[in-house]
Amino acid sequence: MTATPTDEHRKLQVIGKDVLADGVVAVRLADPDGDPVPAWDPGSHIDLVVDASTVRQYSLCGDVEDGTSLTVAVLREENGRGGSKWVHDHLQVGDLVGIGGPRNNFRFEPVPSCLFVAGGIGITPLLPMLRAADAAGSDWRLLYGGRTRNSMAFAADLAARHPDRVEIRPQDEFGLLDLAGALDTLLAGAAVYCCGPEPLLQALEGECRTRPGITLHVERFAAKERPADAVDGVFEVELVQSGTSVTVQADESLLDAVLRSGVDVPFSCREGTCGTCEVAVVDGEPDHRDSVLTGDEQAANDCMMICVSRSRTPKLVLDL
Repeated sequence: MTATPTDEHRKLQVIGKDVLADGVVAVRLADPDGDPVPAWDPGSHIDLVVDASTVRQYSLCGDVEDGTSLTVAVLREENGRGGSKWVHDHLQVGDLVGIGGPRNNFRFEPVPSCLFVAGGIGITPLLPMLRAADAAGSDWRLLYGGRTRNSMAFAADLAARHPDRVEIRPQDEFGLLDLAGALDTLLAGAAVYCCGPEPLLQALEGECRTRPGITLHVERFAAKERPADAVDGVFEVELVQSGTSVTVQADESLLDAVLRSGVDVPFSCREGTCGTCEVAVVDGEPDHRDSVLTGDEQAANDCMMICVSRSRTPKLVLDL
């Protein structure tokens, strides 16, 4: 996720870096002057500033009650764009690193019955949710899959703490997760929270379409595929607060057009996954292409992520 962020980033110090599993490290951050770290709630993520032009988003997986530090877990992605390799190979205890946020696009609301589904590093945003569900007295279960047992961070601890609630299912031992079987045990009104790779999310979304009594919440850490019928046409955007209008060309993003007009707007991922660039829509119909808003939120057409989304109408009016 490469960007030139326009918002300021707070500097925190690395106070711990530990190997959690094959290819996964935990990084703990604290204020160098001993001040409290920003408050957050389950499902939140922070921006981690790799360098002056590169930012990555990582879910917080520590204790929400701990005001002294923030913890993220980072999977080394050999075929990624370098952010995770930088964390693994270069970030050291004692280093200062810029952060943005926390922000939350994956909020947890306790209900009497919850199913959590994690794929690989997708376990990280679910950990604080498990604690919150426990504290709320919810009847919850976790279905956790990964490539191999050794690659699954937190798996042994979770299984030891909650042997009756947690199913650890590495693919090389059990094959693909039995999503249908897990969903079949849920009662109407249950909530499902899932984070993991795109094939897992799509499979779970497909299973939940036939179960209208279940509410599904997902978080993607990679951009959705471009819609097959997507057309990048020219459209006009009126910026209400700044009193200007700009033409968005077919070969540029709405975000780039807004920046080109001289209007400052915060952004980070440029992939529609982090939610930083959310803007209120005053008039017009967005062509939503983000991975943040739910279907109902997209249908409301009162906000949009301007880094990837475009317009279905000749003109959009934004609160910028």
